[in-house]
Amino acid sequence: MRFVHTADWQLGKPFAGIEDPAKRALLQQERIACLERIGQAARQHQASFIVVSGDLFDSPHTTKATVSAACAAIGALGLPVFAIPGNHDHGGPGSLWEQPFFQREAAALAPNFRILLEAAPVEMDEAVLFPCPLLRRSEADDTTQWLRSADEWERYGNKVRIVLAHGSTQGFGSAGDDEDSDSAGNQIDLSRLPAGAYDYIALGDWHGTKQVSAHAWYSGTPEFDRFPKGGDHDPGNILLVTATRGSVPEVVPCRTARIGWHATEFTFADDAGVEQLEERLRALLGARAGQDLLRLTLSGSLGLAAFVRLEHLLEVLESRLLRIKLSNATRVAPSAEETLALTQRASDPLISRVATALVTRTAGDGEDADIARIALRELHAALAAR
Repeated sequence: MRFVHTADWQLGKPFAGIEDPAKRALLQQERIACLERIGQAARQHQASFIVVSGDLFDSPHTTKATVSAACAAIGALGLPVFAIPGNHDHGGPGSLWEQPFFQREAAALAPNFRILLEAAPVEMDEAVLFPCPLLRRSEADDTTQWLRSADEWERYGNKVRIVLAHGSTQGFGSAGDDEDSDSAGNQIDLSRLPAGAYDYIALGDWHGTKQVSAHAWYSGTPEFDRFPKGGDHDPGNILLVTATRGSVPEVVPCRTARIGWHATEFTFADDAGVEQLEERLRALLGARAGQDLLRLTLSGSLGLAAFVRLEHLLEVLESRLLRIKLSNATRVAPSAEETLALTQRASDPLISRVATALVTRTAGDGEDADIARIALRELHAALAAR
């Protein structure tokens, strides 16, 4: 049998780091739109159902508009969808899942959806689900401990056993991955589960796709939601799982992300570096607009004219990107020709004296030198505009 494992949708994520409200809304809408791609992949690969291992919503206090959009998108998937609450949308008394508005919208728009709020088996024709829901944001006890008893799994014949859990596996999880997560207390000890008892363990919390044992995987978030961390951190996927009772499952990641989150660093060795940076960004971003975010770290030094070209490039990036997170330590270092053009102006002796004083003050490393570089750059720009 085949099913889709996904997690950490975090619908309604505010993306507070993006100042432009229109661009922020585009990112929020893309998380809803990603569900359509999940459904397409599930139907294409003839999956029987979809499991969501926690954090379907970003907050237990999400807006009604997000609830309605989510329910409509889930209803359009065309397959049964089973989910557990995670640390962001935890269950318990008064939770989102118990609110009348959510329950009415789910019944009206997503009759194929079932939120699993109890640690109790859910039996289907070919499989049995063993949900381990989080009923608090941070649980002190291992939510999988109820699965250690043979009474919970021995009585289901040849049906595939699937565990749904959300948290950190023996110290590995979203602590250090999710900037606003406090789920480090949600520890899951897979080693204490009976050998061979469960055929697949569908994990959520870590936002990258990662295998943690022969039978246990984190699916990761299906749409990027932060800048890349490098290494084996691989977000933007769902998992297509083919499982048979008593066998190691076949797991195939399927790309669902559309928004690009990029990070690049560049050091200017000379003024030609501006064109080199443009080429690198062109290869990275293409001619897209409104589909990418970029963390850009710049250093080195540029002449006055080259620094102006850099500012024009950054202006373009600011308009095209959903966000540019810029760390710009590039220093202004006028070339010999630019220095002479500013300090040796027989027709403008006042400008020459001012420029000479500014050039002298730029030799330091303190705040005064930084201000002098800015002033020198503005003087050069003003003269160029004459």
